[in-house]
Amino acid sequence: MTTYVLIPGAGCDPWYWHLVVPLLRERGHDVVAADLPCEDESAGLAAYTEAVLDAIGDRTDLVVVAHSLGGFTAPLVCERVPVDLMVLVAAMVPAPGESPGEWWDNTGLSGARREAEAAAGRDPDAPFDPDVAFLHDVPKELAAELMAEHSRNQADAPFLKPWPLRSWPQVPTRFLLCRHDRFLPAAFQRRVVRERLGFTPDEMDSGHLPSLSRPQDLVDRLEAYRLGLGAGLTAGS
Repeated sequence: MTTYVLIPGAGCDPWYWHLVVPLLRERGHDVVAADLPCEDESAGLAAYTEAVLDAIGDRTDLVVVAHSLGGFTAPLVCERVPVDLMVLVAAMVPAPGESPGEWWDNTGLSGARREAEAAAGRDPDAPFDPDVAFLHDVPKELAAELMAEHSRNQADAPFLKPWPLRSWPQVPTRFLLCRHDRFLPAAFQRRVVRERLGFTPDEMDSGHLPSLSRPQDLVDRLEAYRLGLGAGLTAGS
């Protein structure tokens, strides 16, 4: 039995995956949706990693799936326990020695986002609006529930210290880019993934939150990646 380990992004609780979990269980898998200490100002990436490892327990046959900021935590998990596959979904891709706080400037995200907003006919100088950046393709009732009940404060602690790995873990890895992502625009992600992981990402039609906007499509992709392991999937292949 495969165990899917689901790591959320910043300021999220496990509810972010609540539509994905039953779909994976229907296919016969165990599923762990990690609850990170995102509101704890003393909890950095090491604490996030420990929270995921505690959730995994003694489970094996692991597929680790990480969203957004979870891209900094997933490789740390893969260095600690045997993992069959890592899937990064609309994720941040760290470089050795780089803190999540430095990632924004190092990757040129601000300029890339301004270009994407202007190209789409939106005001690049408009104040940040989660409805525009995150929720534009999420069903209204889910968007309202997310903001009212499941949006958590994100502490600064995980953004402050360097990512400790010297290189990317030797684990088969896939990156799933969301074409309609307004927070991490598609053109930006294509470049960053090529530069930092050395391969071309796969793509799906979704905004930044595919587990809420297109959960079935996301699960289909995850299952295709898992089945690809039997065909000799390697990192970036």
